[in-house]
Amino acid sequence: MFRQDKKTSAPLSFFAVIIMLAATVTWSGCKKQPAEQTQLEQNYNESTQSQPTNQKPIKPPTNIATGSKTTLDNVIRAAKTWGPAYKSWYGKNAPDFTLADINGKQHKLSEYRGKNVMIIFWATWCPPCLTEIPHLIKMRKSISEDKLIMLAITNEKPELVKKFIIDQKMNYTVLLDKGNMPKPFGFMRVYGTSGVPCSFFIDPDGRIKIATIGVVPLKDIKAILQAESGY
Repeated sequence: MFRQDKKTSAPLSFFAVIIMLAATVTWSGCKKQPAEQTQLEQNYNESTQSQPTNQKPIKPPTNIATGSKTTLDNVIRAAKTWGPAYKSWYGKNAPDFTLADINGKQHKLSEYRGKNVMIIFWATWCPPCLTEIPHLIKMRKSISEDKLIMLAITNEKPELVKKFIIDQKMNYTVLLDKGNMPKPFGFMRVYGTSGVPCSFFIDPDGRIKIATIGVVPLKDIKAILQAESGY
């Protein structure tokens, strides 16, 4: 589990505090050790280094009901608050897992085959996660569960999570991870060294379409669902 650094520091100026607060809502999300470069970050660096710098921004589609298509590469290039992660898993079958929600109901990933699935790793104490929640709430309202399954996974205490869900009026499924998730999910772990929020988009065939690190706004979630995969 993430542990907060208990080291004390000298008083910060007003402007330093503002800068620190602004940094919490960047695509890098919340991390245990900011200085550590995780595999997830390496994947992001590789993807950004390979992208041309002279290309104009591409506006992704915002309506998944339309017939128009774009590619995931275009969606990634247009992203401002998140980056791609775990690129080696794209097109591979998502490892199956079973987790209970806050009410004790079991959810098995493979049982949702035939539907798009969005898995969101998050934490109640993570500022970028709080920024993303309103987008997820709107996403749940805009598309039915027969077209998209949303599973938000945290490892925190049930009592804390239940209260948080009520306070934030979260309308999508929240699962509790006790530490036995398979790779790549187990590798990134909400309580490990990788950042949150981190999301996995899984296609109806059960394959990982894309993984993201950072805050994915509503329009980008829709764009990812609408985009053609590269595999």
